[in-house]
Amino acid sequence: MNKQQLANKIWASANKMRSKIEANEYKDYILGFIFYKYLSEKQENFLKAEGYQTSDVKQLSEDKTQEVDYIKNNIGYFMAYNNLFSTWLNKGSDFNVSNVSDALSAFSRNISINHKKVFDGIFKTLETGLSKLGDTSGARTKAISGLLDLIKDIPMNGKQDYDVLGFIYEYLISQFAANAGKKAGEFYTPHEISVLMSDIIADHLKDKQEIQIYDPTSGSGSLLINIGQSVAKHMADKDKIKYYAQELKGNTYNLTRMNLIMRGILPDNIITRNADTLEDDWPYFDDNDPTSTYNLLSVNAVVSNPPYSQNWEPKDKDNDPRYSGFGLAPKTKADYAFLLHDLYHLKHDGIMTIVLPHGVLFRGGSEGEIRKNLIEKDHIEAVIGLPANIFFGTGIPTIILVLKRTRATSDVLFVDASKGFVKVGKNNQLRASDIKKIVDTVINKENTDKYSRLVAKEEIKQNEYNLNIPRYIDSSEPSESFDIYATMFGGIPQHEVDELNSYWQAFPTLQSDLFTKEENGYNKVKNEDIKQTLNDNEDVQSFISSFKNSFADFSEFLKQELLTDIADINISNKKIVLTQDIFSRLQDLPLIDKYHAYQFLDDNWQQIKTDFEIIQTEGFEATKIVDANMVTKNKDGKEIEVQDGWIGRIIPFEVVQNYILKDEADALKDKENRLLEITSEFDAILSELSEEDKEAETVNEDKTSFINKEVVKEAKRIKAEIKQGEVFDADSYEQNILQVDKLITKEKALKKQVKDETTALILKTKATIENLSDERALELLEKKWIMPLIADLYALPINVVNDLTYRVKILAEKYATTLVDVEEDIASTSTTICSMIDDLVGNDFDMQGLAEFKKLLGGYDE
Repeated sequence: MNKQQLANKIWASANKMRSKIEANEYKDYILGFIFYKYLSEKQENFLKAEGYQTSDVKQLSEDKTQEVDYIKNNIGYFMAYNNLFSTWLNKGSDFNVSNVSDALSAFSRNISINHKKVFDGIFKTLETGLSKLGDTSGARTKAISGLLDLIKDIPMNGKQDYDVLGFIYEYLISQFAANAGKKAGEFYTPHEISVLMSDIIADHLKDKQEIQIYDPTSGSGSLLINIGQSVAKHMADKDKIKYYAQELKGNTYNLTRMNLIMRGILPDNIITRNADTLEDDWPYFDDNDPTSTYNLLSVNAVVSNPPYSQNWEPKDKDNDPRYSGFGLAPKTKADYAFLLHDLYHLKHDGIMTIVLPHGVLFRGGSEGEIRKNLIEKDHIEAVIGLPANIFFGTGIPTIILVLKRTRATSDVLFVDASKGFVKVGKNNQLRASDIKKIVDTVINKENTDKYSRLVAKEEIKQNEYNLNIPRYIDSSEPSESFDIYATMFGGIPQHEVDELNSYWQAFPTLQSDLFTKEENGYNKVKNEDIKQTLNDNEDVQSFISSFKNSFADFSEFLKQELLTDIADINISNKKIVLTQDIFSRLQDLPLIDKYHAYQFLDDNWQQIKTDFEIIQTEGFEATKIVDANMVTKNKDGKEIEVQDGWIGRIIPFEVVQNYILKDEADALKDKENRLLEITSEFDAILSELSEEDKEAETVNEDKTSFINKEVVKEAKRIKAEIKQGEVFDADSYEQNILQVDKLITKEKALKKQVKDETTALILKTKATIENLSDERALELLEKKWIMPLIADLYALPINVVNDLTYRVKILAEKYATTLVDVEEDIASTSTTICSMIDDLVGNDFDMQGLAEFKKLLGGYDE
């Protein structure tokens, strides 16, 4: 299974296994065991590369000091054979929780002196938490065995396995965060926010060959890692990135270290610290050698998502260089204390991004003074407003501030990105297109109506240094208004037609094709078939043709980019190449939002990227592999995995059946459609039965279907009666039952054919995939990767035309019925009702009431 399927499987099982343990706690156990497995397999791979045989590995123990020291000096730690993850698995029923306790204790004393800061105490959370996995030793052993079995299939040593491991680790953290409530904020920044912040920073650092990045509230380390990945795309050597991380909470600090180490980052590039960022700033020296190592930590980039508006102690901080020249944040809101800490640790050309509650933009007092100083000293580059409810555990509005140590300009870019998101569960989530639009806007300092605006410092000063986004960007939609004249007499006001001006500029002749201008200056729709008018317009046709011409060779371009030298393709950079090409093709085409196109690319890219990873890990032969399709089913109260058919590892059965085995697939589809028709015929006959006939034993209790067994029995009786000379009308109950009996016979035979042909088609598809030539496999990859993307992109101009069609229809319908028409309808209806009242009879009170009602309607008795 691919990494997403494996991650889904592990999460589903882990979520059930944790039982009553809080998600926030259980994550430390499963993630701790994943990390232990990683270290164990790393040592085994090192030994294998050093020429160790299995028999040699089995002899490894702590008393062999020379070997122990050699291994520690090379990988930073040592694990005896009995403590290896693989040894635990091989123990089977002999495995015991004490094996884990002993191994974790042994690990602590077998760390290289040069790697103490990276590994020391890293399993402390797991070690102290083992007791929570069960009330007895047996219960804990069972729980741990289940965990080991669950994670044993996570790959950790192939070409792409760091990515698979990292993906699963990140996915599990995000799922635990979604279930951890308010505690999620302690350890997790949503992936989309991490990517957004990282891409902004990466563009600023893209020309550097050596980079230092720092997260002073690192949580799980995911935010820091995302920056590293974004920056690495622009670097020749990713080992030239140094990662600095500081975290207050011990268990979360361990997550940071584990996450960094498992991404294949060199231990020497990982510098972490478990401390209070505000109270205990990053030391200027190494504790072991304070004299010769004195050095202020200055980095190229800082990224952080600190706890929002928490208490802190500003007392005695007046002389703290971090806050000098800016001011001290109030005791009850440390937001600006974190921001100034980040800014202080930047190099002169450094950049930082920080997530904060939007109150920092406008709150007064000491925060207002800090904000004023930041603006006057030109540190603030951009203010980005995010959608509400985007973080786990809190729904408060948040913003991202982008700051630099030195800037050439004094203006500030405001971005209102609060409306660009998709709803996922209880939370809002940025889409890939939302992220791309924000990043491009910030990098290029773009002014976009109702979205972004570059504001001069003087204007901000006039607003008393208030940075609240609505002061600078009005992103609200105009409220609907109604033209009084058009409401009374009809016609479409010209100013409302002019609101579609972007379309009229793109299609110069379309407005006159759609509307007739009356003498009073108002418009009427010429042809009620608005869609046809648009389709017939020469400018619209030219617009669609221009799009097709621009993308005429795009399919060939994709084939060249995606299907040539697959094994050597740089996956992380390839999406950038495709994006640039698509944007270039759309550059001269009006009305089409390039970010809609980017979203289509991203939607398709996720599957393409997964396939690339598999091929680059396993070789191109992976395209010809078919795996057992394993599903989880409940049997005797237990969930077990069973096979349910087959599935192509890369090539989907559906693609093969659509293009290679189309005749067989179509024939099967025809039979399946016939089965649906028979079901409809059953329903039609049932609906024609009288209510009395539906009480018969041939119909089920809720009268929604026939009971086949009873129908066959009844049909047999009816046939016998007919044989004896009985005659039944064509629409009689008996004739209907005979018809149902025939359909049952057909259905039974057809179901057998469908079952047999389905089985045969599955096996033939399996054999076809397994015997594909390389050329045929590439053709099928084109069908899977390229054709869906082409189809999505070619829908873009059609969507533009459909959107305009809808908006013109709404405009036409808005004034189609005037108040004069409504008044006439009311008068006509009132007259009709009055005449009906005249025909009514009743006692004196009834007649008096009806007479009064006629008055209300405007009718009077003569």
